[in-house]
Amino acid sequence: MLDDRDYMRTPPAYRPGWPAAVWLVIANAVAFLIQNILYRAFPRFPTDELFALSLQGLAHGYLWQLLTFQFMHGGLLHLLLNAFVIYVFGRALEEELGPRRFLTLYFLGGFVGGILQVLAALISPRWFGGAVLGASAGAFALMAAFATIHPERPLTLLLFFVLPLNLRAKYLLLISALLALFGLLFPGDGIAHAAHLGGMLAGIGYIRWGLTASLPRLKFRFTRRTPRSEYRMPAPLRPLRQPNGEPPLPDDLPPDEFLSREVDPILDKISAHGIHSLTPRERRILEAARRRIERR
Repeated sequence: MLDDRDYMRTPPAYRPGWPAAVWLVIANAVAFLIQNILYRAFPRFPTDELFALSLQGLAHGYLWQLLTFQFMHGGLLHLLLNAFVIYVFGRALEEELGPRRFLTLYFLGGFVGGILQVLAALISPRWFGGAVLGASAGAFALMAAFATIHPERPLTLLLFFVLPLNLRAKYLLLISALLALFGLLFPGDGIAHAAHLGGMLAGIGYIRWGLTASLPRLKFRFTRRTPRSEYRMPAPLRPLRQPNGEPPLPDDLPPDEFLSREVDPILDKISAHGIHSLTPRERRILEAARRRIERR
């Protein structure tokens, strides 16, 4: 439904509690602490065999590994890097998609990444047969989703944690995908490149097809950015004005014309400049579109 999307309702002045992205970071940190307690206090306990993802584990019916491996990490640096990506891209995506869709995107990326890594292990157990752990697949899904929505958004990265590197989001996604493909073609570094690639594919797929499938007759145009100067709201159907001086909503347009003429330009604007760039009238138009769809 559309009523759970941020731009289909007026956002509250604040959201109580911490964002879901912050809770994900906390959950990963707590799981990492428990993981290391088990390693040290109970060295004979089969922690990795039970909770890290592996072809052998799934063969034994340990299906929960598709979830638990996403909260385990191979070291503190591994945890910090994933937590940073989840926080930076997750906060932005949660604001645009809402907490429920954001979490769906994240765990879908982890699930698809895990499945792809297991398939790689099935094809070549020698190179890809080791146990997989880490939130990297979900983190790459968030990065890929952000780059799909905002391909031209400039980003500043710290190369080797020191040198600032400026590049657009689409190029970060391209570089990440090429590195994952290179790692699949020339394995041996111990990194789950198939999981990374699967997370990126899941992020792109969810934004391009998963979201639009849940928005009947409405479409996002994430493949291009339109300069702000090109946005022209359609002329009002009637010259009458509301008491506040704004043109009335075009309620008497046929549904198809209403969507293409009034709603699509607003969705383009959201894609290019974010939800908070909408005017009160544009929000009312989206609310009217939501009511029309609910009545169908």
